[in-house]
Amino acid sequence: MTLAIANVVIDCHDAAALAGFYGALLDLPVEPEASPFFAEVGRSTGMSPVLMFIQVPDKTPGKNAVHLDFHSTRWSGYLERAIALGGKHISDFDEYGVQWVTLADPEGNLFDIGKY
Repeated sequence: MTLAIANVVIDCHDAAALAGFYGALLDLPVEPEASPFFAEVGRSTGMSPVLMFIQVPDKTPGKNAVHLDFHSTRWSGYLERAIALGGKHISDFDEYGVQWVTLADPEGNLFDIGKY
């Protein structure tokens, strides 16, 4: 038996709202039982890993130690989409033969969209 990643868990203030941001960005459904305390994106589609959002009283301050990396050949369209959904453009990178953009979601968690 192999160990597999089942979920990527994101601590947040409003689980349903943040799941809505990522669901809209990825064009995936937020599961119907979503609440401010707990929400998931992608479980009903069979996506693996599932994005899971959990409300916590105090988020760890500073830069998040783990972040999501997305990639697409249409990365500029997803950059515009993320900003329209409430994300913030932080910086552009062109290093190690790869181009990517770092953004922050509506709660300030960093994520990247890369061109591969």
